[in-house]
Amino acid sequence: MKTIGLIGGMTWHSTADYYRFINEGVQKRLGGNASARLVLWSMEFAEIEAFQETDNWERMTALMVDAARRIEAAGAECVIICANTMHRTAEAVVAAVKTPLLHIADATAAEIRRQGLKTVGLLGTRYTMEMDFYRKRLEKKHGLVVLIPEPDERRTVHGIIYHELAHGVIKDESRKAYLEIMDKLAGRGAEGIILGCTEIPLLVKQPDTPLPLLDTTALHAQAAVDFALSD
Repeated sequence: MKTIGLIGGMTWHSTADYYRFINEGVQKRLGGNASARLVLWSMEFAEIEAFQETDNWERMTALMVDAARRIEAAGAECVIICANTMHRTAEAVVAAVKTPLLHIADATAAEIRRQGLKTVGLLGTRYTMEMDFYRKRLEKKHGLVVLIPEPDERRTVHGIIYHELAHGVIKDESRKAYLEIMDKLAGRGAEGIILGCTEIPLLVKQPDTPLPLLDTTALHAQAAVDFALSD
């Protein structure tokens, strides 16, 4: 079994899900008391959030590169960035270490293709929805059509992530707001919805909507399991 390297803490709530999903996946595949070999470096999210608010991506990239080097030195054989938004730094991380990075957008795109979908809606932080590092990869590398909410809807999605979900706060009215935004994306042609922030699955789950939901946390964790157990 290969050792998985996790860069987490963004936020710790979703990182806990990564840890659980990966260990559940390994145990399901191997049986008995099997569990995953992994190394975790947990970021201090208040520091990351402060740099995000000032668009200081240079500093955030330096922190992510440092984290990747630390888990590589500790024996990690792959790098998992446990956050969609922080994949903005993925290219720099790839260039800084020899250990392969498993990109969250690639894991998500594989499931979208498996389901035969072409046009998808994307929910996430405003950075993930509005910057091109995520959408461009899905569109250019994987040939998908990616729709994002309207500006006021993007503010709602982003605000709920940072002011509620990041603190582990789950509100019914916020779930209703997300579902309404998803329905509007479906009205524009979305065949499924990418939950493009690893906190969103804490709020919205498949039984809440007939639209196929792409849970990026679960899909990324499964990609880590597949890598760890590959020959």
